[in-house]
Amino acid sequence: MTDIIIRRGHTMTLRKAREAAEKIAGKLDEEFDLAYEWSDNELHFKRTGVSGQLVVGKKEVRIRVRLGFLLLALKPRIEAEIHRYFDENFGPDSGPEV
Repeated sequence: MTDIIIRRGHTMTLRKAREAAEKIAGKLDEEFDLAYEWSDNELHFKRTGVSGQLVVGKKEVRIRVRLGFLLLALKPRIEAEIHRYFDENFGPDSGPEV
């Protein structure tokens, strides 16, 4: 198993950030048949070979995706798609905080 961990700052209200996360979850469900559910401000998702959570905070979103062995070869593509979804829904990455 391998993990993909991405953190992204945002300037949205918590409510708007959660709505953006819900939009991402819906897209993932549509494209990859992922089951998901909310627990407070954490979105947990799962399907065969993939599990993880998206945590929505006041100033940051974090995603952790655990890939099973059969999906290891797709890690770069999956990671690129996550960055694209984050860019579209939370704005471009401004780089690390100094």
